[in-house]
Amino acid sequence: MLAGFYSQIKWVHVLMVVLSGTLLVTRGLAAHFGAGWTMAWPLRWLSYTIDTILITAALLLVTIVHQYPFVHAWLTMKVLLLAVYIVIGSLALKRGSTRRVRAVCLILALAVYLFIISVARTHDPFGLLHDPGALDLRERPLLSPPRLGVPGSALRW
Repeated sequence: MLAGFYSQIKWVHVLMVVLSGTLLVTRGLAAHFGAGWTMAWPLRWLSYTIDTILITAALLLVTIVHQYPFVHAWLTMKVLLLAVYIVIGSLALKRGSTRRVRAVCLILALAVYLFIISVARTHDPFGLLHDPGALDLRERPLLSPPRLGVPGSALRW
């Protein structure tokens, strides 16, 4: 029954990935250039909301496809890299001791973010290391609209 919504759930998941990365880069660059609004509560809550939707969609997707972290290597890598991304992102936005540390952490967080996407797109724990074209959006767009009401399209993307 839930499998019938696979396409829509995956679309929401990918959209939240894009929004999460965009928000991190926007806040990180703004903080780097001295903006005071980067840690304002509406932005923090927006970040929490995006991350909650992202993880909820991820849990629904693993339930539908029966592929689980710590069972399937590529999902294990995504979970481990997500933990690294959270720590480095936190250092980039507020916990880094100097402006330089925060800038380096922002660059590292963006690199980890892109590597997570490459792992997701290849279903390979080595992501773009095994498939350098994993982030080529000309071959396969990152976000295409869900196919609503197309019979038999639920598990195809």
